Amino acid sequence: MLFYSFFKTLVGQPVVVELKNDLSIAGVLVSVDQFLNIKLDDIRVTDEKRFPHMMSVKNCFIRGSVVRYVQLPSAAVDTALLQDATRRENSAEK
Repeated sequence: MLFYSFFKTLVGQPVVVELKNDLSIAGVLVSVDQFLNIKLDDIRVTDEKRFPHMMSVKNCFIRGSVVRYVQLPSAAVDTALLQDATRRENSAEK
């Protein structure tokens, strides 16, 4: 639940999602659910030469199980808050 809560705070922020098939999609995070499925608006593919068919797509829904990495803007990440939340969640499990 920690990652779900964290990603909910990033709604409206630009992100880059790298998929397991090496497709990287940059866009604005619109929503995320508990399965870490991601919806992006205003998307663009970072490698347009390899994926020319994706140039006409404006928004997309990405299934959480196909995501390899999510690159976040460093200004949007509060590492101290994230570390505290991780510690609290870890101590609650014990």
